[in-house]
Amino acid sequence: MDGRDPDFVQHIPRLRRYARALTGDRGRADDLVQDTLERALKKFHLWQQGSDLRAWMFTIMHNVYINQVRAGSAAVVTALDDEISQPAIRATQSDRLEILDLQVALLRLPEEQREVLLLIGLEQMTYDEAAGVLGIPIGTVMSRLSRARERLRALLAGGGAQTALKVIK
Repeated sequence: MDGRDPDFVQHIPRLRRYARALTGDRGRADDLVQDTLERALKKFHLWQQGSDLRAWMFTIMHNVYINQVRAGSAAVVTALDDEISQPAIRATQSDRLEILDLQVALLRLPEEQREVLLLIGLEQMTYDEAAGVLGIPIGTVMSRLSRARERLRALLAGGGAQTALKVIK
């Protein structure tokens, strides 16, 4: 290291939450977080003191995830002993079903919409931060977020998987 002390540990819970929401699988999420932390440690000399370490790490995670998807290593694999993660206490049975419905709906969103929705909605990043993490313009973030919210509402309401498009002649 170069004298700067990275405080990666404080960001691990948020990285795990985002990775789990991206992948939909605990094992793959843990692997993604581990790969992210490994790359962040190796590339720490590239981080600029005073910049947002959290956003930098989320950018690394996004890039690692995209590389894994492109390489085909993000295929859905479910371990035999892997059960659905559940909070310690559920108020009612319907709460559990609503959470599972939300998880299924999130996984049905196109990847680029899901990423934006999770960064802004779950991780509470600003549009600027999400744009930086994903390497896209802020207008694209806003557009994808709007489409993601609309599609998620439709999926949760039992609507069709696709929004109707107008045919222009």
